[in-house]
This record gives sequence, C-alpha cells and structure tokens, in this order.
Amino acid sequence: MAKVCWPYFDPEYENLSVRINPPRVSVDNTSCSDCTVVKIDSVNKPGILLEVVQILTDLDFIITKAYISSDGGWFMDVFHVTDQQGKKITDGKTIDYIERVLGPKGHTTDVIKNCPAKRVGVHSVGNHTAIELIGRDRPGLLSEISAVLANLHFNVAVAEVWTHNRRIACVLYVNDDTTSRAVDDPNRLSIMEEQLKHIMRGCEDDDKVARTSFSMGFTHIDRRLHQMLFADRDYEGGGVATDVDYPSSFKPKITVERCEEKGYSVVSVRCKDRAKLMFDIVCTLTDMQYVVFHANISSNGPYASQEYFIRHMDGCTLDTEGEKERVIKCLEAAIHRRVSEARFKSGALCKR
Repeated sequence: MAKVCWPYFDPEYENLSVRINPPRVSVDNTSCSDCTVVKIDSVNKPGILLEVVQILTDLDFIITKAYISSDGGWFMDVFHVTDQQGKKITDGKTIDYIERVLGPKGHTTDVIKNCPAKRVGVHSVGNHTAIELIGRDRPGLLSEISAVLANLHFNVAVAEVWTHNRRIACVLYVNDDTTSRAVDDPNRLSIMEEQLKHIMRGCEDDDKVARTSFSMGFTHIDRRLHQMLFADRDYEGGGVATDVDYPSSFKPKITVERCEEKGYSVVSVRCKDRAKLMFDIVCTLTDMQYVVFHANISSNGPYASQEYFIRHMDGCTLDTEGEKERVIKCLEAAIHRRVSEARFKSGALCKR
C-alpha cells in the first residue's frame, strides 16, 4: 500500500484548539427553497464526521446532499436536509438542539452523554440492562427468545433486530418485570445468558455459531449492530438479496479507484436512496479504520450517489485487489442490513 503522512492528534492540543476555535454551526432556511442547509466548521478530530451524521440521522433527517472536507486541521461540512415529509426543518426546538449539540457545548462530556441518541448500555435507557445476541437466523427465533425472558421474569422494553445473510443481530433492553429496574443479580443473569445461548445455538454445538453478552458501553445501537454483524463476517455469506428486494437497476454499484494526484482511494457508491444510507456507509468505513477526507453526497430521484475520498488510519491507500474487494463487500452488507431491521417496544417482541 502507498503510504501518506497522517497527522498526529494530541489530546491536549485538541482540547485547546476547541477552546480557541469553538465549532461554528449554521442552520439556514433561506439559501435553498426546498431544504434546510446545516453548516459545521470545526477543528478536525478522528471520528467527527460519523458523530455529526449520527446526530442528524437520530433526528430522522433525510440528507439529500452533503459536501465534506476535512483535509488538514479543519473540518468543514455542508448538509442539505429535510424532515421525513420532505419539508424544511422549521421547529425552533429542533434547530436549537442542532446548534447546541453540534456547537461548542456539544463537545463537553456531560452534553454528549445527555444527548437523546440511541445508545447501548445499562445507563442508556433508564433502569435497563442491554443484552447483545448474534447467531443463525431461523423461523420462530424471536418468539423463543421472548419465551425464555418471560419465564425468567424479564420484561423486554425495547429490541432492535437486524438480519442479513442468514445471521441475526439483536440488542435487547430488559428489566425485572416486577420492579421495572435493571437486574444486577449475577446468578440470575448467568442463567439468562446460558438459556439464551442455548436458544441461539439451536441444534448446533459449536459455540462460535452464536454469542450472548451483556453490553456495558455507550455505543450507538445502529453502529453496534453494524459492528456485531461485521465481526460475525456476515459480508462473507452468499448473496441473499433477491431480484425482488433489489431489482437490477437498484442493486448497489460500488467501485474503489485511486486518485493519484491527491493520494486518496475513491469509494463510489450508487444505489437506491433511503434514509440513513450515509450513516451506514460512514459508520462502516470508520469501523474498518478508514478516514474520510472529502465526500460528495447527492440524491437524484430514487437513486443516491455517494463518493468518499479515503485513506486508512495509518495513511495508506487501498492498492491491492483484496483490500478493494473487502471494502466493496462490507459496504454492500452495510447497505443491505438496514432493509431487514426491526424495532420492537415493550410487549411486542413475541408478536412478530
């Protein structure tokens, strides 16, 4: 791989830079007739693009266009967004929230922790314990999981479920069905873990077929589901997307080329447009340890066209065919996973 110098980020210098040059956020409803323009100028730092896209996505905004530039020490992004009905963002409280979370106060630890983003962990949704399950998908699996939890007197408050390539990843928020509080009894949790692991394995004896664990982190739920399936290597499974799900005109077309002049690898994605598409792609590139320096995002009718100029965190570009093929497969998987997502709230898990 060709190596390009990658700047070192000193944590103390980064904090000083933020204080000296606080982020500037603009929410503009006058420049465009059909969308709201959100502009962010900030000191650059690793992961900042995913952070911003995640916040806009959690507000259920549709990103119709975006221009990303974060080469060097400064991060400058422009997003054209609408609500789910295709209208401008005019609610004053929502605009205030964007300016607060993406602005100077949003970079403090307390504000970030208090943001109403979807996160995984004991402290994320009140008194709930988060459980992560991954294994082979099969008919009736969610019903069996629900039955086990009900028999052990656990209440499922929320469940996020994704399936892809015959694999299932699930994050469950549970609590005691009597006290409605998180369960911290190690014996009770151990029994639940063993029974769920048995259900997830089904008729197979290999422990690698399924995994059950308790989440203690603060990772965004959607990102965590991507990470779980990526670690499970779901992208290596045989293609299960049918022509019904993805007509030939809508199948993702992904290429990886090299920009010799600037020393970037250019990832181009053209596929059917949908909500959260940019988040899924940026999330996957970030978790694969790639840095996005520039990007152009646009939508044309039912299609989305996204172009990312990237390097690996060590400054290298993608030069081997194996690396390029892996990125293409992982992005295809990230795009397909969202199609089969499901979200259940209290009492609904067993009704699927």
